[in-house]
Amino acid sequence: MDSLKEQMEELGRRAKDASRALALLSTDNKNRCLIAMSDAILAAEKEILEANCLDVENGKKMGLSSALLDRLTLTPARISAMADGVKEVAALPDPVGRELDFRVCPNGLELQKITTPIGVIVIIFESRPNVTADAASLCFKSGNATILRGGKEAAASNRIISKIMVSAAQAACKEFPEYAIQVVNTTDRQAVPELLSLTECVDLCIPRGGEGLIRAVVECSRVPIIKHYKGVCHVYLHENADFQMANRIVLNAKTQRPGVCNAAESLLVDESIASDILPFVARSLLEKKVKLYCDPKAESILKRALPQELTSEYIFSIQETSWDHEYLDLSLSVGVVQDLNAAIGHINRYGSGHSESIVTNSEEAAAGFQKAVDAAAVYWNASTRFTDGAEFGMGAEIGISTDKIGARGPMGLEELTAYKWLVCGKGQIRE
Repeated sequence: MDSLKEQMEELGRRAKDASRALALLSTDNKNRCLIAMSDAILAAEKEILEANCLDVENGKKMGLSSALLDRLTLTPARISAMADGVKEVAALPDPVGRELDFRVCPNGLELQKITTPIGVIVIIFESRPNVTADAASLCFKSGNATILRGGKEAAASNRIISKIMVSAAQAACKEFPEYAIQVVNTTDRQAVPELLSLTECVDLCIPRGGEGLIRAVVECSRVPIIKHYKGVCHVYLHENADFQMANRIVLNAKTQRPGVCNAAESLLVDESIASDILPFVARSLLEKKVKLYCDPKAESILKRALPQELTSEYIFSIQETSWDHEYLDLSLSVGVVQDLNAAIGHINRYGSGHSESIVTNSEEAAAGFQKAVDAAAVYWNASTRFTDGAEFGMGAEIGISTDKIGARGPMGLEELTAYKWLVCGKGQIRE
């Protein structure tokens, strides 16, 4: 039996060879493979559900929470959505070979900058088996070989989905590289650092999951990583905010889907309007049973304005938590700030560089906020919940990055490419 190190090295070598073949695959052949994958996922619904049932039963024995079990569970509707997602990737423009720049040097050299595949991408994720199809299809369309390392709770589901996709693509196109899509079959945790030590084979790692998973991956990796640790997103109500608009945006940003990274985790309000707007917005939040963790000024305003039975149940001191806490539930930090500059300072100190929003009728204030706030997406009069590849019109999404080098914000096909320069001459030499 090969050692774990040898197994990972073999995965890496196969993926590197496959990536070179993928770079030569035509757009038509890639799309033909993707459509075949989509059809095969639908046709294998029974087989996928049987494998998923084993995972769910094992998940229950492992003591997974109801939320994690829900993410793990596949249904006919979710399988159909998975297949649709693969077909949607086929319909997207091919990101490879796109011209980014063209110039002619004084000596006559012609320089063309074009997009190319990155090479081999490792995706590390938790719970959701649909990530297997999403990530594999996006990497494949962008010409990248992918190695998928899902959580042990979804092992059977991940294996069957990848097997179905590979078999369908092989049948649809004889040029499809056999190892373009691979799954790490072992559940041994040491497989991750072994895989991410293969700097000659692996070009990039994208971890998808909670902050703990991502930090563990970063600590052990020797290959580049695109990531975001958490989403501490703010909505700031400027002194010129429209009250009704502010109420709708805050409510949507916090409660539409609280367990995701682009949900609001903090509300900031200008001191000049806090006594009027804060109780107004808080009532809507309390109707949705949102717990508010307030600084002293916000707490004082709300306890004066709201009934005691509400404040005792839903209003707490920020000292019970922290400004940089990612709740991922119906909880919200609330603070009163002196002005725009104070809000910007607070966000740049405690935000996670994900998504931030200002609500104001002042174009000048909005421009200053958007210029000064350090985040991947900065909104004016809109909910932070729009930070998503599909909402940005990018199609499917491989993840969201808060890094500053390389991809930033929602990552679609274009973010899974690199580039190279093609240089054409007529015998020029450098003197």
